[in-house]
Amino acid sequence: MKLPLVKLRVGGMGSALPIGKRLQSAESVHILVLILIASFAHPTSAVTLQEVLRTTLDKNPAILEAKAGLERAAGQRLVFRSIVWPDFEVGVPAGVQYGHRSGETGVKGFAVGRGALEQTLFNMAVPPSLRRGDIEVLIAQQQLNVAVVEQLHAARLAFYAALYNRSLESIRDEQLQKLEDNVATQKNRFEAGLADRSAFTSATVQADELVPQIEKAQRAYREAQLNLAQAMGIDLANASLPEPEGELEFVPMHVDVGVETAAALQRRADLNLARLFVRAANEDQRIIAADYYPAIAGSMHGEWVPITGIHRQGSTSKTQDFIGSELREKAAYTWRVIDNGKVGGAVLKARAAREENELTCRKLEANVSRELPRIANDIQAIAAREGSLASATAAAEESARTVGENVATGLASPLEYRVTQTGFLKTKSGLLDAIYQHNVALAEWDRVAGRYFQFSDEPTGSRPRATDSSKR
Repeated sequence: MKLPLVKLRVGGMGSALPIGKRLQSAESVHILVLILIASFAHPTSAVTLQEVLRTTLDKNPAILEAKAGLERAAGQRLVFRSIVWPDFEVGVPAGVQYGHRSGETGVKGFAVGRGALEQTLFNMAVPPSLRRGDIEVLIAQQQLNVAVVEQLHAARLAFYAALYNRSLESIRDEQLQKLEDNVATQKNRFEAGLADRSAFTSATVQADELVPQIEKAQRAYREAQLNLAQAMGIDLANASLPEPEGELEFVPMHVDVGVETAAALQRRADLNLARLFVRAANEDQRIIAADYYPAIAGSMHGEWVPITGIHRQGSTSKTQDFIGSELREKAAYTWRVIDNGKVGGAVLKARAAREENELTCRKLEANVSRELPRIANDIQAIAAREGSLASATAAAEESARTVGENVATGLASPLEYRVTQTGFLKTKSGLLDAIYQHNVALAEWDRVAGRYFQFSDEPTGSRPRATDSSKR
């Protein structure tokens, strides 16, 4: 099965750790070794997007429940089809006959074989019942399809959110390290009498302001990891939180709204499910209305007596007793002529349900032609924003590097350094946010266009097939 493809640049994505700290003793080395051993004893599971989607498809509780519903639908189809099947019953009454009657004495054991066969010959409910049974399986298939789309989409968004917040934490950690270096520089300048206390205090305050932002990114990252674990069906009692592998990358995308809209109307799982509900309601209405047409059934009843001389219950003479096996055939019809289904309202209620389903289906179809152009416009706007922020980030990084070199020699003021560092942090964070929003928009495009997963519409074959969302 081909799953939605998203290009990732694989690499070390661990949060940036503060640099400049050195181990000064052998004890510190031993501590580091122990930490490494502990980390290997409880490894964090690194997963790619493809592995996330594959595991979600196999272990997600909602998807597993939908798969069980598909199995139940096969049994429900038998219920609808049973109307055309013959009804066959077999019974073997047995007992003991005792008493005195006209020259007969003693005790006799007996057994009688009885069978009855009834077959529907004509019923207006047969054709809609057969169609309704097939639709029941299709509905279960599309319900599974919808569950797959929802859970894969949720897992994909959680994966992107984890990468985004981890990268954001890394950026802010790196910025904090630079600000802490500036604090150390200003402290040295203050102690040497080259700067006043206000410069040292301002640098300290600016560094401290980043701490709650880093903690917020850490919390968001853990929350995304938890959502990812839930989507993947991971038992956290026996496994650690998944660690997303790679980092977010901007991949330009060109979309054809007209072509994608026409395709989405055909392959969207929720649209197909809505159409199936309309068809099911229509067949239900036909089944109810068929109850008010004549129905003809043929029946056959037979009795097999292994021996003679066995009296019927309540008989008073031998002419009323069993004298041998017998077979009786007959045909009967029923016709309800008092209520045609409209007086009691059964047909009208079924029609109302069908019309409600049709209205819901039309609304969903109309939403497709609105959602896809909106997402396409968002993708274009985010692409323009990403391009501007990429240029601004490069310029801000160069400016921050130059000012950082000058502030150490006293050629630039601490205020200028703080301004440039703040600007660089904002532009770099904004660029990361644009890349994240771009990936989220691509995921939304795949969801609305119906690119995640699709079942075959064959009622007897439930093999899934997938669409490749990488074909733009």
